[in-house]
Amino acid sequence: MRPLQLSPETAQKLAAHLKVPIEHLVHMPQHVLLAELSALSQKENSNDSET
Repeated sequence: MRPLQLSPETAQKLAAHLKVPIEHLVHMPQHVLLAELSALSQKENSNDSET
């Protein structure tokens, strides 16, 4: 499997938001990354609507 093609800045931001090391992020399967981003987005949206 080929590593994800992310810019260094994007990889750093995503790793910080997902709380995973950059090395894990770039080798994460794309469908898993998309699921994690979706869950993070839903969590942030629910937090925004509560306030």
